[in-house]
Amino acid sequence: MSAELLRLIDMLEKDKGIKREIIVETLESALVSAAKKAYGHNREIEAKFSPEDGEILLYEYRKIAETITDPDKEISLEDAKEMDPGAEIGDSIGVKLNMEDLGRIAAQAAKQVIMQKMKDAEREIIYNEFKTKQGEVVTGTVRRFEGKNIVVDLGKTEAYLLVQDQIPRENYSISDRIRAFVLDISQSGKGPQILLSRTHEQFLVKLFKMEVPEIHERIVEIKNAAREPGARAKIAVYSSDPDVDPVGACVGMKGARVQSVVQELRGEKIDIVPWSSDPVKFAVAALAPAKISEVMLDETGKSMQVIVPDDQLSLAIGRKGQNVRLAAILTKYKIDIISESKVKETKEEAHRIFTSISEVGEKTAEMLYNAGVKSLDSLAEAPLEILVKIPGIGPKMAERIKIEAQRLIELQKGTAQEKGMAQESNG
Repeated sequence: MSAELLRLIDMLEKDKGIKREIIVETLESALVSAAKKAYGHNREIEAKFSPEDGEILLYEYRKIAETITDPDKEISLEDAKEMDPGAEIGDSIGVKLNMEDLGRIAAQAAKQVIMQKMKDAEREIIYNEFKTKQGEVVTGTVRRFEGKNIVVDLGKTEAYLLVQDQIPRENYSISDRIRAFVLDISQSGKGPQILLSRTHEQFLVKLFKMEVPEIHERIVEIKNAAREPGARAKIAVYSSDPDVDPVGACVGMKGARVQSVVQELRGEKIDIVPWSSDPVKFAVAALAPAKISEVMLDETGKSMQVIVPDDQLSLAIGRKGQNVRLAAILTKYKIDIISESKVKETKEEAHRIFTSISEVGEKTAEMLYNAGVKSLDSLAEAPLEILVKIPGIGPKMAERIKIEAQRLIELQKGTAQEKGMAQESNG
């Protein structure tokens, strides 16, 4: 048994990666539990493992007493001296227990405890190993399907790729190789629970890091990424070395690097955008391939109005708003796309309304519009300090203009209500 036990410990240490001390401690704890179950939980029992011969010895500690009142907890001085000649009254001495006395049931209980503790130790090791891989890309094989969720074999353990973390329309079969981003890992009663993702924007970032040496070497940096998994993505790249083109580094010779990532993402179109600290310049690049006429930036509100030629409007917005949506995520600005003809129409309408106010002439109407006041509502609500900055408008005139704008708004509301009532009566 002792030789067999040593082989078991060596195997667990080598194959399972469980430290020898943990194995020994577990064995000792399991045997103590079994012994207490056999002899009584109130007994003071200790197990000691001998690393030389693989023996585990059980000792029950009893107090040396002159008069024995509790044989389970006390021992006479005479019996104690047979084990230790230096024993004295009041000392505690370990009495060796016969392992065979534990019996088959207790031995089985000990085995179960050992196996459970070994499983717990193995789970802890796997958890600690994979905890360091959170936020990284791992490779596994498809083990089985649970509904639409995929169970992935990572070698030492399994992980889950839930349906919401799968790229739309991609299909897998049992034993297929699969790469994914480690989204989360937590401990549970069944062991480590690992969640994977193929839709997270960081999966895209990590794939580029694996393909582009300049990113790994920190010459090129991916500043931000935005994805609509399986359809389109954008990454913003920057180079700390003026001699290294960050976009070219990510594209690679004949597009080899970016194509490797595209293939892994099942054909997802990827736009590689040069990052800029200038939000306007960055937004223009992020909205490519659309051509931009003008960008009006609101730094405080973290928004911008982007004016494009009429024939570029659908390109700038993208299919179902995809291009502008990804550009907004990339730049972290709210982006409103508007065509040149719409700008012209809005400007003409604002000019017509503003000049209907007695104190506002052609030139003042133009300056109001250029100052960001583009409707009756914005004119009525405009702070006085904005209006008085316009040449020719003083504080009193600004007040009168605001009052007149409010009057025209009320007039429009009244007209609209009358039309509504007339339509109801005709109906």
